[in-house]
Amino acid sequence: MEFIIAVALFAFSSGITPGPNNIMLMTSGVNFGVQRSLPHLCGICLGFPVMVLAIGLGLTTLFNQYPILHTVIKYVGIGYLLYLAWLIANSSSKMEGVAKANPLTFIQAAAFQWVNPKGWIMAIGAVATFTSIEQPLVPQVVSIASIFLAVALPCALVWLGFGVALKRLLKNQRQQRVFNISMALLLVASIIPMIAPQ
Repeated sequence: MEFIIAVALFAFSSGITPGPNNIMLMTSGVNFGVQRSLPHLCGICLGFPVMVLAIGLGLTTLFNQYPILHTVIKYVGIGYLLYLAWLIANSSSKMEGVAKANPLTFIQAAAFQWVNPKGWIMAIGAVATFTSIEQPLVPQVVSIASIFLAVALPCALVWLGFGVALKRLLKNQRQQRVFNISMALLLVASIIPMIAPQ
């Protein structure tokens, strides 16, 4: 029980704080509403636990043998986040009549986990912190991934709900444009810890 509580607290504290997933989910809520953003939300909630499983069951060893792979994924992720920030800053909304952009699909959101720097830190941190070499690894990793799955949904719903609530405050196209640009800048700011010297 202590293990479940500890992992759940870690999953909640890392899942509820601002990061690329939450910023993009909130922005999707503002621009597309709940229904059109649900595939994006589900992609995050299922994609991240799958990544935890993969990291816990083998990728850590691969990265230890070939550290360049981790570096490549990191910089691909940073490039993709910059591209997403550009899309957010330039996205249109229903306020303009017909939405020209589309929210992320389930597959896009799930695949995004693999290039999300915060996601890598969370997944590696969870596996490194909460597994023990004295016990079989597979059940531990499955438990961690399951707890992240259970905690991800309420955290994601909070951010999506926040975006939908903000939509009511954004009364015109100009305000929504300012919001989108602000969120794009916040997304870019979330990259800075990944590229800052350690």
